[in-house]
Amino acid sequence: MLRRRWLPEKSFPSYAYLPGRQPHPVRDPAGHSYNSEAMPLAAEASLDSDIFLWGLDLFNHGYYWEAHEAWEGLWQVADRGAPLRTLFKGLILFSAAGVNIREGKQAAAMRHAGRAAALLRRLNTA
Repeated sequence: MLRRRWLPEKSFPSYAYLPGRQPHPVRDPAGHSYNSEAMPLAAEASLDSDIFLWGLDLFNHGYYWEAHEAWEGLWQVADRGAPLRTLFKGLILFSAAGVNIREGKQAAAMRHAGRAAALLRRLNTA
């Protein structure tokens, strides 16, 4: 099944990182993003920012660790208590669950996914 790309001009990393199985993407000289320039982070978190859309592309194509990294900066700049901050945290937790699944850590994946779902349910009632 083809999945929509939000930023089709960007190339995916050469591998989806799994801790301990491949070189760390940014710290290891053999990493897929070593010495690469990060996407600029807006001073304000936004759903139409390139970094958010890049995170969607990464997540939707199985690059869970990389999606987590993309959304982390947005979560950090989002206003505390704001719905966007809650959304970003939920997406980060779903990304962590994806990494856990790939690592064969089902219990950890269920915990992360459960916490993510709880956050997103809070958005639905806000």
